[in-house]
Order: sequence, then structure tokens, then C-alpha cells
Amino acid sequence: MENYTKLEKVGEGTYGVVYKAKDLRNNTIVALKKIRLEAEDEGVPSTAIREISLLKELSRDDNIVKLFDIVHQDQKLYLVFEFLDLDLKKYMDTVGNSEGLGPMMVKVVTLWYRAPEVLLGSRHYSTAIDMWSVGCIFAEMAMRQPLFPGDSEIDEIFKIFRLLGTPNEEIWPGVSQLPDYKPTFPQWTAVDLARAVPSLDAHAKRALQHDYFRTYQETKTEEA
Repeated sequence: MENYTKLEKVGEGTYGVVYKAKDLRNNTIVALKKIRLEAEDEGVPSTAIREISLLKELSRDDNIVKLFDIVHQDQKLYLVFEFLDLDLKKYMDTVGNSEGLGPMMVKVVTLWYRAPEVLLGSRHYSTAIDMWSVGCIFAEMAMRQPLFPGDSEIDEIFKIFRLLGTPNEEIWPGVSQLPDYKPTFPQWTAVDLARAVPSLDAHAKRALQHDYFRTYQETKTEEA
């Protein structure tokens, strides 16, 4: 890490801390993401390996943040990214109804995008968990406010249940076997999601088939 000097901490999430830093070799500003290696005897976390492999594959696209370097040193893993002044959350705060996140809210904001199986204690990671987060973000972009702005894990899961209904074995086989599932949960009936997020049209159900992406692909083909 002798090639980089940290300037300030700019963010913190479930899996790591992000710093604004300077690359001393060319005096450019970069973003350093330090991955937590809490279980050092098990090596690099699978979440980090997945992030690295996806970014290496996707970062050729101008719309994907660039991954410049990977540094594994002193039982710490650093990902070196291009530095961006504005992320999606900050942008949405500037155009939406929110007045920004206070210091206390930053600690709970990741709850807003956490899948119900995780909130109910599941230890199995899958693509479905990421897709839940993507869906919450799409809804927030459309509404200019979070879909499930819980202030604790139990408040978060109850906000989900109030909108989508309290799950049972009939609609979610195996839910009662999750560690934190309680048969005494309040029973809510699902609300029509189209009414809850009215500004999303029917195309959003199959986002990759949306006209926007077809036009984008045609443009990329013409450029090639």
C-alpha cells in the first residue's frame, strides 16, 4: 500500500470501508475499498471474490466503475477504484424528497435493501438476495423515497410484511424453518405492488426486455 495515501473515509458498508485516497505514482485521486477479513483463516471472503470477478468482466463498460488494482497485504484486501464525486444515493438525495441522511441514519440505511430471508436469519447467499436489493433501489428511484425505510431489523421486516403480506409455507415454502421466523408474527395481507409504486410501468417486470435496453443495445451494435 506504499503507493497510496488515505485522505478521508467516505463510506462504510456491511463488508468494508471506502476511503478517498491519492495514488502517489501519478497524483490521481482514487477510491480504496478495504475488505474486512474477519475470518482470516478462511481466506478472502466469497463476496469479495464475486465482486472482483464481476467488476473485471464489466468494467470495460463506460457506465461501470473502473477497478484499477487489487492489493492483498498484511491480512487486508484493498480494491482500488476510480473515484466518483457522486454515487446513486447522493444523486437521489439531490433530486428527491429526502433532505439527506443524518449520522444515525447512515447506520441503518443498508437495512432498507436487505432481503427478508437475511432478516429472518438465513445464512445462504444467492443471486436472489442481490435482486431484492436491486428491486428496492428501482422502486426508490421511481418514488424518490425508500420503499422499506426500517429503523431496526424487526421494523424492516414488518414494513416488508405490511406491503407484501406475512409469508407462510403456502406462499414461501420453507420460511417457517428460517432461524428468526416466528409463528406469532402479525398477519398482514399483501397490497398490490402496482399501487404501492405507481410510477413503475408494466415493462419493469422484465427490465432487460424494456425498450430502453433494446435501444441501448442497437446503439452499441451500430458503434461497433
